[in-house]
Amino acid sequence: MSEAPESSPRADQAAFDASPFLGFLRLRVVALDHEAATLTVSMPMRPELERRLDTGQFHGGPIAAFIDSVGDYAIGMAVGGGVPTINLRIDYLRPAVGSVLTGTARVRRAGRTVAIVDVDVFDEQRALVAVGRGTYSASAASARPAFRNSSRSSRLRDPVSFRGH
Repeated sequence: MSEAPESSPRADQAAFDASPFLGFLRLRVVALDHEAATLTVSMPMRPELERRLDTGQFHGGPIAAFIDSVGDYAIGMAVGGGVPTINLRIDYLRPAVGSVLTGTARVRRAGRTVAIVDVDVFDEQRALVAVGRGTYSASAASARPAFRNSSRSSRLRDPVSFRGH
């Protein structure tokens, strides 16, 4: 049975902060639930992310990057590192307007070679603004230390056990 080191919100935030791109997006870990295989992250509005200047509306490109990044880190909890994206599908449901978006990723399946992660994106009023589904190469976990916390002795359960959640 393969196990990955357990992560903590602080360690996961450090992994986000170590990435220049994710640092630019200013992603923040809000919640992490290993049992439910979920990760919740926020992304604040900034002028560079606006569809049009001074509208407060997020452009779809940063939302797509947000969904992909949160999905990648969610499966990273299970396999012990970042993984390549195989496919990404996004449905934009309504304009994303406001000062912050929150995305919650749920690992739907973490198989031996492929993982499926669903991400729901909400605005400040908790209105669902976008949904995404990422397919990731679970067998290609990189050597970078995303979601690793060497100071903890506890471990995540086998990624296959996330099936059906």
